[in-house]
Amino acid sequence: MELFFLGTGSGVPSKERNVSSLVLRLLEKSGRTWVFDCGEATQHQILSTNIRPRRIEKIFITHLHGDHIYGLPGLLSSRSFQGGETPITIYGPSGLKDYIEISLSISGTRLKYPLYIEEVEEGFLFEDEDYEVEAIKLQHGLESFGYLIKEKDKLGELLPDRLKELGVHPGPIYQEIKEQEKTILENGRTIHRDEVLGPPKKGRKLAILGDTRYLPKLKEKLSEVDVLVHEATFASEEEAMAHDYFHSTVKQAAQLAKQANVKELILTHISSRYHGEAVKQLEREAKSIFDRTSIAFDFYQHQIK
Repeated sequence: MELFFLGTGSGVPSKERNVSSLVLRLLEKSGRTWVFDCGEATQHQILSTNIRPRRIEKIFITHLHGDHIYGLPGLLSSRSFQGGETPITIYGPSGLKDYIEISLSISGTRLKYPLYIEEVEEGFLFEDEDYEVEAIKLQHGLESFGYLIKEKDKLGELLPDRLKELGVHPGPIYQEIKEQEKTILENGRTIHRDEVLGPPKKGRKLAILGDTRYLPKLKEKLSEVDVLVHEATFASEEEAMAHDYFHSTVKQAAQLAKQANVKELILTHISSRYHGEAVKQLEREAKSIFDRTSIAFDFYQHQIK
């Protein structure tokens, strides 16, 4: 799994930061790509990467402020022109369906692929063979959500010494044994998978939050996630302003990460008032509370281990 930040600024684009968009690449599964928010010029940011729009299969919108959705109609349209044919499902708050359908209709845009739009509520969203996704209600000026992505546990590694004891030698048969609950060998012997596997590999957890006030109550929901992506629109001394504008400070984001005992914290949605040395100061403020913190920048890539 890899996070690829396309836009890390808040409100309006700046010379250093475009507005919000984040890509999650599920590289283990043939390059499946999920997008979180799609601010203005997201498709222009993609042009400077190796991200392939036709690989996008899901888009998650945290809330309907313009800096998170103005790039969506353009991206959907361009994907069609570029030969994208596979379906896309878009998840987001109430009103998202109207926004997309009206934008595409008024502009005369006809997509060449199926488009599904699901307006979400707090709680379970979906699961497939590899992942479970849950929506988390946040507190912002508009209805806002975070998304909790849980990777399902994976099968453990085959135990070669145990297989050798059973008379099974390396070869294609190893893959067959791992893919099915029991395998009948040519000599008629039955190998049960659970007898020749090591302990399962624990799935990773990732939380990507939209714009929100500081919510200490989320510490249980976010407990021990591998990576927490949290907005940090304001410096620590601007706590009153952050509250008034339904945002968080770097200190508050770091406090939540510490309370939830997450493994890593990545801060994004940085106000354009901060740049250069000021951004380094924001990071120092956060690290004084939670050392495993980094501040994302446009085109920052992060492997989730």
